[in-house]
Formats: sequence, structure tokens, C-alpha cells
Amino acid sequence: MRVYACRLILHESLFFATREVGRLYETGRYLHNYALTYALGLATAPYFSPVQTPRYAEQLSPLNERGIYVTPARGVRIEYQLATFKYADNAYHVEMEKGSRNTPSFGRAKEISADSVFEFAILSEHEALRLPKWVRLGLWRSKAEVMYTEAEARIEKHSEARADYPLNPLDASGRLVAFDLISMPPASLVDHAVVQTDWWAWPAGDTTRRLPAQLAYRFPS
Repeated sequence: MRVYACRLILHESLFFATREVGRLYETGRYLHNYALTYALGLATAPYFSPVQTPRYAEQLSPLNERGIYVTPARGVRIEYQLATFKYADNAYHVEMEKGSRNTPSFGRAKEISADSVFEFAILSEHEALRLPKWVRLGLWRSKAEVMYTEAEARIEKHSEARADYPLNPLDASGRLVAFDLISMPPASLVDHAVVQTDWWAWPAGDTTRRLPAQLAYRFPS
């Protein structure tokens, strides 16, 4: 199994609404594996869809046949900034009663600043991947640089260990013993997950990193 240990370095501020508190829209410090898979060009979606309904199962499941899987990303060096924007014809429009004065409605975005860093991994069972140097992420289509190292992973038979990257629990095999729950759409993630399963293990400097074996995009009906 080929493993690509990736770092994502932001060159522009990143915004997507993980949590909404009144008029504050907050960007979380995790990136969902669905979004990363699209950003890396491993799956594609049409630019225009008359029905605004995600088609994750249709677009991501073909990667299982190729033996490719992208984990969620964890922020390892994160800084935030606040930006104020006026509402217009966008997804964050809020209906307000007409006031006596011409006061514009507005919102605040808690964005992740440029130079922040995320880490994630990609598994590829059958083919060597050519990953893009640059990707675009979030509502503002922010520019980010992809850096990675490649390693060969070996299988470790059933044992209890902690995953070294965040997981989408829908995609993981084995039994989750302990974890930190990360609530974010479209499916919550887990971090620091202790799992009873088989493992992919590979050297990373003076340590060994692990991910559960049989990770695949799964979409329960």
C-alpha cells in the first residue's frame, strides 16, 4: 500500500461555515475528507446542478475500485482572523424587518489565516498518484499548497491502536473504542481514535504511523 503523508499550507485565508453563532460564521480546524477528495481532483462534480443535492456516493464510490482513500485533515498550526461582510444574494442572507434607518445587514466570518497548516494522508493500493501542487478550498476558493512524502505501508494484524490522522467513522472498519467527536457536516469526524482492527503502518522519521486497514468511502442508506 502506498501512503502519501500530506501537508496543506494556506496561501490565502480559508472560510467555510462549520458553526453558526448568530451572525458569526466560524471555520473549524478540520477539513472533511469529502472536500479534500474533490479539491485534489480525485473526484469531480458538475459545475452546475439544477438540484442542489450532493451526490457523494455516486462521485466518491468509484475510488474504492481504484483502492484510493483520502483521510480528513487536522489543523496542526492554525491562526484565525475575523472579517465582516454585508449580506447580499448569497447563502447567508437573513430576513430582517425594515428599520427606520437605512442600516445594512452584515455578518462576521471567522477565517483561518494564510500560513496555517493542515495534515492528512492518502492511501493508494494499485497506482502511483500525481498529486497537484496547488488546490482551491472553501467558499472563497482559497489557494493552498500541497506538500507530501511517500512511503510503503505494511499490514499489522488485529490489534488496538490509535489512528494518527482524523477519521470519518462511516468509512472505518473495526470497533471504535475511544475518540474525540468532531461535529461538522455532512458527516461528523473523529480524532485521536482508538480502534480495534487491522492496521496499515509505515515509518515516519523515528516513529511509526498507523491508519485502519480497509478504509473506504461508505454511504449507509
